[in-house]
Amino acid sequence: MPGSGGSGAGKGGRPVPVPARDEAYGVLRIPRLGLAVPVAEGVDKRAVLDKGYVGHYPGTAQPGAEGNFALAGHRNTHGEPFRYLNRLVVGDEVLVDVRGRRYVYVVGKVLGETSPGDVGVIAPVPRSGVKPGYGYEEPGSYITLTTCTPEYTSKYRMVIWGTLRNVVGAGR
Repeated sequence: MPGSGGSGAGKGGRPVPVPARDEAYGVLRIPRLGLAVPVAEGVDKRAVLDKGYVGHYPGTAQPGAEGNFALAGHRNTHGEPFRYLNRLVVGDEVLVDVRGRRYVYVVGKVLGETSPGDVGVIAPVPRSGVKPGYGYEEPGSYITLTTCTPEYTSKYRMVIWGTLRNVVGAGR
């Protein structure tokens, strides 16, 4: 899948090192949903997603870096961390805690449905290849949350995009 490298510093200051495959290394918090879930490297079903973790797409940026920090999570079963992702609205905060730093992203765009093969949604400048009117056009520090939709199926993908607002904590 397209990516931005992985550990560039960007707005986040010091880079987040690329963790070992299947290793949990951070916590995703979404206040609107009351969600706090571990983030692990990789999107393998058995090793990451089926454990109830949110998985980081390999090859995409790490938190705070220039590019796209892209994550996947189950909507139903296995802890269903993204069960209520459809409740997010533009302006909601999405927080990522890694090694004493908090990366604060703000939801900017929502794509309610696209095909599972729409890899443009996790590109460094995320933009749907299936629905070209959705996404961004300029480089930046983005977060992308993906999950299956409608509920109880894997027919399509729902995509939530946000932009980095600030970083708080150690090293800042």
